[in-house]
Amino acid sequence: MGCASSVYAVGWKKKRLSIPEIVVFVPSMRIPEESDLRRPLKGMIPKDLGNRLQSLRNQIVLVAEDTGGSAITELRQALEEYSSVVSGLTNKEYGLEGLVEFKWKNLVDGRQEISVANSWFELLSVIHLMAMLTLSEADSLMIPKDHSGSGMRVVSSDCKREAVDLLLKASGYLEFCVREVLVRIPADIKKRLPKDMQEGVLEAISIQALGQGTEIQLGLAVECQKATLSVKRRLACEELSYFSQAYHCLLGCDVDHGRGKKHLWFIKWKFLEAKAAAYYYHGLILDKGTEPASHVSAVCCFLAAEEILAESKKACLSFCLATPVTRAPPLWGAMKHLHQKIPEVASRKSQMYGYLLEQE
Repeated sequence: MGCASSVYAVGWKKKRLSIPEIVVFVPSMRIPEESDLRRPLKGMIPKDLGNRLQSLRNQIVLVAEDTGGSAITELRQALEEYSSVVSGLTNKEYGLEGLVEFKWKNLVDGRQEISVANSWFELLSVIHLMAMLTLSEADSLMIPKDHSGSGMRVVSSDCKREAVDLLLKASGYLEFCVREVLVRIPADIKKRLPKDMQEGVLEAISIQALGQGTEIQLGLAVECQKATLSVKRRLACEELSYFSQAYHCLLGCDVDHGRGKKHLWFIKWKFLEAKAAAYYYHGLILDKGTEPASHVSAVCCFLAAEEILAESKKACLSFCLATPVTRAPPLWGAMKHLHQKIPEVASRKSQMYGYLLEQE
């Protein structure tokens, strides 16, 4: 008996489970796998150009593998240089489009996902990685590293504005992928692309990045005393529109897999939060009217916002529990304010104008 207890006391140490926290959703990230670019291009391009192409790609592989994709600045610089060189291989006049076999693997498990002899595919993969790194950087800006021991976590306005700029940049990368690159990839290769590189998924992530940028801007407006109710309603409606468009983009895609289902739940969660905010601010504007009908409509908006907010909490939980399991951040931005105000205002106004609702 004593031996058994000593094993548990001395020889066993529980491993701490780490569940990542997510503010900005970043789909699966892929990195290039070592490929020989020089041999198939030998005699087709100048030797120094071939060496530069190989050197830049090897640098991306090395940095991505050694840092797990966390060296964002260094990776972005190498990717920008590499993309400008590899884009030259896409020119049909040179006849180089299908000479090199480009291999890419999943960053998390290191498993090779795809290998394609097409330079447009390589350009698509490079710009896609640049977009994912940019989203990841925006996410890190919205999750403060130092907690100051008070339990309060504060993200500075400068960090929020920088995150908005990064989200706009990521959206631009992905829109370029859809409009300028994906259309030049042959249909048989498109069918082999990873599920989160389908056209609809790329469009959804691009639009969702705009939605998250608007979400941050709404939070800044809530903190600003000069921001009017009309401005806040407009931002909430814009956010709602973006997440609605992103959701419809995903509907035509194969999302019946781990990350795909999680992505869909993320958009549902954010869509419902934006809808609750839009109803709430519209209700506040209606409530400024003097006619009884305005107050009735306002109360209906507040009650609808309260119901939608409850649905958004369920969607958030479903998102967190979908594979891979993640944590939602503590309430921040507009939602930190609205999670308190919506139930409070809905209760107060429904009591105040309950008699008007009964008459209706």
